[in-house]
Amino acid sequence: QVQLVESGGGLVQAGGSLRLSCAASGRIYSLSRMGWYRQAPGKQRELVAGITSSRGITNYADSVKGRFTISRDNAKNTVYLEMNSLKPEDTTVYYCNTVPNLEFWGQGTQVTVSS
Repeated sequence: QVQLVESGGGLVQAGGSLRLSCAASGRIYSLSRMGWYRQAPGKQRELVAGITSSRGITNYADSVKGRFTISRDNAKNTVYLEMNSLKPEDTTVYYCNTVPNLEFWGQGTQVTVSS
C-alpha cells in the first residue's frame, strides 16, 4: 500500500522557518528519488526540491535555492524540507512524492506565511 504522509506545516511570519516531514511507505521510498512539490492556487504543481536515494544529491527550484534544504533519513523512510527565510509567496500546500511523481498524492501540509 502506498503511503505518503506530510506534516509540519503551519502559520509563520515572513522571515521565519518551518520544517516539513514526509513519511513514505518503504516500497516506494527505498529506491526512489524523492521530492517536495507545491501547488499555488491557479498554478501548476511544481517540484521545489529533490534528493536522490543513495547518494543524497539534491536539486532546488530557483525560487527556493539558498532558503530551503531537503534531506532524507533512509532508516525512517522519511524526507524533510527545512524552510528558512520564508516569504508570503511560499504560501501554499506542500506535498512529497517520488521524482518523477506517482499518480497517488498524500493530503499535503499547508504552509502560510504572513507579511
